[in-house]
Amino acid sequence: MKCGEAIVYQTVGLVARVVEESGIPTVTVSTGRDITALVRPPRSLFVNFPMGNTFGRAGDTAMQTKILRAALDFAVTAQEPGVLLDLPLQWEKDFVYFAGETTPEALARQLKK
Repeated sequence: MKCGEAIVYQTVGLVARVVEESGIPTVTVSTGRDITALVRPPRSLFVNFPMGNTFGRAGDTAMQTKILRAALDFAVTAQEPGVLLDLPLQWEKDFVYFAGETTPEALARQLKK
């Protein structure tokens, strides 16, 4: 996961908490389970799809509708805050996240942080 993606998950989780404090239920849908678990938004659905495909493939309205309905249902059925629910959906093909080639220089920069 790139740094920018982690910031997005953190920001969305924090915004969801503020919205919840005003009495409006929220649900986030995430493809980054590890960072979502750390941020602990009030309610979150994890979809094990590649980053950028949170609601499925472009044009796959059946899958998009299925995920949206699950999120809306979860907004009213979750019993406690901080729940992270894994949706049992499968991406059609294997996928691997590749952030680019790792070089010794890039590793050295990361270790300095």
